[in-house]
Amino acid sequence: MTSAHERPVRVGVFGLLGSGNLGNDGSLEAVLGYLRADHPDAVVDALCGGPEAVTARFGIPATRMHWNRAEYRTASRVGSIASKGLGKFVDIFRTAAWVRRHDVVIVPGMGVLEATLPLRPWGFPYSLFLLCASGRLTRTRVALVSVGAAEIRNRPTRALVRWSGRLAAYRSYRDAQSRDAMRAMGVDTARDEVYPDLAFSLPAPPASAPSDVPGTVCVGVMDFHGGNDDRARADEIYRRYLDGTIRFVRTLVEEGRPVRLLTGDQCDASVVAAILDAVDSPLVTAAEPASLADLMKEMVAADTVVAVRYHNLICALKTGTPVLALSYAAKSDALMDRMGLGAYCHPAREVDADRLLEQFRALEKRSPELRQTLTERNQAAARQLRDQFSSLTAAVFPATDHTHAHARQESP
Repeated sequence: MTSAHERPVRVGVFGLLGSGNLGNDGSLEAVLGYLRADHPDAVVDALCGGPEAVTARFGIPATRMHWNRAEYRTASRVGSIASKGLGKFVDIFRTAAWVRRHDVVIVPGMGVLEATLPLRPWGFPYSLFLLCASGRLTRTRVALVSVGAAEIRNRPTRALVRWSGRLAAYRSYRDAQSRDAMRAMGVDTARDEVYPDLAFSLPAPPASAPSDVPGTVCVGVMDFHGGNDDRARADEIYRRYLDGTIRFVRTLVEEGRPVRLLTGDQCDASVVAAILDAVDSPLVTAAEPASLADLMKEMVAADTVVAVRYHNLICALKTGTPVLALSYAAKSDALMDRMGLGAYCHPAREVDADRLLEQFRALEKRSPELRQTLTERNQAAARQLRDQFSSLTAAVFPATDHTHAHARQESP
């Protein structure tokens, strides 16, 4: 009979994975790469938003996060409201049963501790709290790895996020302000570290040869209506963002520049359609990326990128392509600053096409210099993430497993 310490370590991954957000799935891909390299014998499965998609793409078993399949649809009828309420109760036991089958559960990156986009407390914050509480009760170590956080005003959401952080066995953040936000919300962060976003550990395609002729501009778009605190003027924010982006794209086309529209989530397709309808030109085309690798292939072939979504920015930075951020949250400003492009941020809530064009032209003038800066910053990010994975192994994996992992790393 196999003794307990000889069996493979059981690792669960948790989050809104397989639900159409390329950044979330990229974070999962990065963690699976780490597990394959450092813990190749680990048995891995997921509790996630889109289990079928996760299994199809990554080849790991996956379970639906919510008992109620209509969890993220608005409930208006009595029956659907009752079903949601029942689902919240059932999920307590489903989550605990799933967690207890594992030695370690990893929440891979993502902005799981923030509410910079519209968020209800009884949605994902509740699910994350159930996960972390179940980990504490069943003695399964839950690790929040390179996650994003922001100070939250809504009291129920704030409480759920605070307790999720407190109950996790390991926490690291993708920027210093995330750690500061958790400290401000009452979590002891004295032992928590800051590392780059997990997507910086993904492989990037080789850089394309520079050209003297002005080339393609990639424009990453987003179905953006502001955050939790902007609900009253969500439509106004969206219209201003869209109108400013259309004006920007139209000006580039008038100057003869090819424009490639990129998404980062399935919901962004409507924004692409609106821009294509408003700027009727063969110079404007749209890609249909299915992964961060697809996004990077588009961006590495471009001269310059203008993007909103956080992981679209990361893909541009990772490929060494100069990028201008339409920033909707402080995390974007922090990311751009860390990578040496802090001067090239523009508020997504208040898009001014003239000012955006001015910043864009300034960015392009410094392109060779900025590409060199990005090469250096990417090398540093890769080293930091290697350190993070070693730290994670030591902190939450069973001693026998990370002893074996260390031996594999040291072997010729």
